[in-house]
Amino acid sequence: MKKPRIFTMSFASVYPLYIQKAEKKGRTKAEVDEIISWLTGYDEASLQRVVDQEVDFETFFEQAPEMNPNVGLITGVICGYRVEDIEDKLMQQIRYLDKLIDELAKGKAMNKILRKA
Repeated sequence: MKKPRIFTMSFASVYPLYIQKAEKKGRTKAEVDEIISWLTGYDEASLQRVVDQEVDFETFFEQAPEMNPNVGLITGVICGYRVEDIEDKLMQQIRYLDKLIDELAKGKAMNKILRKA
């Protein structure tokens, strides 16, 4: 079976779009980076490295230092799919990130986006 195109797209090609989406709604690149760090464990330097190396989404998530143990708390619909029901693990991880960026752009508080008590 052919891989979905998003798996082979470079993270670097989508990352500026995440930032642009957030900034259009008055949010910041720092908040986008904080979300990515929370989800994947990438710190500022390692995130910049994957952007510079133009790794694809599959590699981005495979090499993520540590997926947050609270990802199961991310629920809702993104791109017409309930994130908690997506069976393909990589697609689910990509959609988790999309969902968190959407929540940021919709003005949700960071402590709620990061699923803090």
